[in-house]
Amino acid sequence: MSSIDLHSHSTRSDGKESPTEVFEHAAAAGVDILALTDHDTTSGWSEAAEAAARLGIGFVPGIEVTTRAKVQRESRTHFISVHMLAYLPDPHNQALLTELNETLGSREIRAQKIVDKLSVDFDITWAMVLETLQEGATIGRPAIADALVKLGVVADRTEAFHGPLHKSEKYYVATDTTDTIDAIKLILNAGGVPIIAHPLGGAKDNLSRGDLPEEHFEQLIDAGLAGFEVYHREVPEVAREWLRILAHKHDLIITGSSDYHGIHGKPNRLGENTTPPEMLDRILTAGTGAKAIL
Repeated sequence: MSSIDLHSHSTRSDGKESPTEVFEHAAAAGVDILALTDHDTTSGWSEAAEAAARLGIGFVPGIEVTTRAKVQRESRTHFISVHMLAYLPDPHNQALLTELNETLGSREIRAQKIVDKLSVDFDITWAMVLETLQEGATIGRPAIADALVKLGVVADRTEAFHGPLHKSEKYYVATDTTDTIDAIKLILNAGGVPIIAHPLGGAKDNLSRGDLPEEHFEQLIDAGLAGFEVYHREVPEVAREWLRILAHKHDLIITGSSDYHGIHGKPNRLGENTTPPEMLDRILTAGTGAKAIL
């Protein structure tokens, strides 16, 4: 059976390796087909396609789109960050491009606000954060995490996200990006296939109190959500079972992925979770905006 990993990042967003290096590591790890899904950009697709062809492995073009869901819970409105994997969208679709560009702008503004808050307690500056980025990379909290590592505040990105950059900390700034349902429609109109990345990551036993309650999942499905990234290291088994049941109910696509950020990025390793070939076939059939290279 082919090893199919549908979620990875390069230096074009918050990964630590170029698209070429990501695919070289994928080939060495025995991955047969890999999707490059950098945050809010398609800028790595061309390099990834060239590397994949040279190495003899498949390439699925994708984007991890930053969205924000509005959820009603106990008569109150909550805004929750939701990452949406978009497979095979048209990279020239103007509506999608406009939204991605606006998101990139809001990510930078958000990052600057976080750095301003952190600078009260740590010797961090915006210039230090920019120094961690390679040319053309999208900016976000991982760049801030890298600056904190360089300063010696934390040992690595994981410690940064469990510490100063955690959403419960005073330095946190909420994401201000496109609505999740609107993002699903944008992806569909661009010929893409929308699948939620690592849904219910970190969920506890009582899933009704998770970030996205069932009613909201149903709304996303009604809007055209194609499936869930069920097999991901951040999605616990109790959530996987719940998601599998919901996916079966609506005949949705189920994927598995590493969410690789580089050997020196997150601990996630290429091929640690994979997608069944029949599920990739469904994505390839549904996606009409771009072509995979297999």
